[in-house]
Amino acid sequence: MKTIHIGILGFGVVGTGVAKLLTQKKHLLESRTGARLHLKTVADIDIQTDRGIGLGSTKLVDDAAQVLTDPDIDIVVELIGGETVAKDFIFQALENKKHVITANKALLAGYGNELVKSARKNQVDLAFEASCGGCMPIIKTLRESLVANDIHSMSAILNGTCNYILSRISREGCSFANALKKAQELGFAEAEPSLDIDGHDTAHKLAILNALAHGMEINLKDIHVEGIRHITPMDIAFAESFGYTIKLLAIGKIHGEHVEARVHPTMIDKTNPLSYVDHSMNAIAIDADATGKTMLYGHGAGMMPTASAVLSDIADIARNIISGTKRRVPILGYPEDNIRPKPILSMKELMTRYYLRFEAQDHPGVLSRISGILGENQISIKSVHQKGRNTNGKVPVVMITHIAREEWVQAALSRITATDCVVGDPMVIRIEEEAA
Repeated sequence: MKTIHIGILGFGVVGTGVAKLLTQKKHLLESRTGARLHLKTVADIDIQTDRGIGLGSTKLVDDAAQVLTDPDIDIVVELIGGETVAKDFIFQALENKKHVITANKALLAGYGNELVKSARKNQVDLAFEASCGGCMPIIKTLRESLVANDIHSMSAILNGTCNYILSRISREGCSFANALKKAQELGFAEAEPSLDIDGHDTAHKLAILNALAHGMEINLKDIHVEGIRHITPMDIAFAESFGYTIKLLAIGKIHGEHVEARVHPTMIDKTNPLSYVDHSMNAIAIDADATGKTMLYGHGAGMMPTASAVLSDIADIARNIISGTKRRVPILGYPEDNIRPKPILSMKELMTRYYLRFEAQDHPGVLSRISGILGENQISIKSVHQKGRNTNGKVPVVMITHIAREEWVQAALSRITATDCVVGDPMVIRIEEEAA
């Protein structure tokens, strides 16, 4: 039986999980791959902390070069994260003709096109199942299972921190700050949570998934990104009364030669399966021409779910090595020569429905003035709701629009905000009638 040597860079939560699976599932992995998967070396700057796992013959070192330059190591697993030393290490590993596995979505979103070129030049594989959706096999699904499909659209919950916070506000009516604090206490949110709650982590994943779905270069910079900091219990309560749930969605749709790509809080109908994705779970709904609608659901993070996704990549590459093949499945699902830049649709061209909430002055004629400005910008109102009266003389006024163009909505809101009818900025939440 052939022995395949593996090196890990980064011995944090996920790195520990990968080491556990390689050692504890040794016989299962051998029976399924037909190879001995030997963890030869683990490199981390901290080699003193007890990770609660016996490494046996595996070397634990503080020098990444002992992984990157070891001629015996076939597969390098990068689990450091970030876009600095991790990037340098991955490029070095590829240049040294080693297959690379990473869970680093930020690095892939920012430098994935260059990494793909380096892997091609050096005729090695680059795999990243754990980068999007944790244990959900979304990369393999788009790259292999749906190979005969044109992907019409994708709608996804891809950040467990945001989903936990929104779920907690919805269930308990607590503030965003309190929900975030609880998420941090439970380990769902980082001490500095901006990457998650401002939507950037989700955007990284959408950039990768768009490339796989549409044969396009990875394009992060043109994705529209909004986070969830501004979502209040009031908006979640209004959404509930209208039959909606608020989720942070990654939305990708094909529009001829353009791709619609956006990340923002979204109201979805309670009949939508994504509305039931609770707590810190992730899910993605895909609409394709041959299969119709499909959905994947699972843990988007965590030691063992993410480690499981890494092991799926290790097994794939091990099988290739055993059979004497390389690069059997293209890294982005299309041969590199068939990948093209594909422009992302300008956000101002988006056509959808909107939830608008104004803190309106409690004076006669205010509602008609707001409605008039909306009408002058071609925005038709489906319903208007006013609930209660605040002690400060302001009342929350909520409007649900018919389908309108984003450019029209933003122009109207700029005019309304400039009047004395409202106080502060309006709340704007886009409405998706159905997932994917």
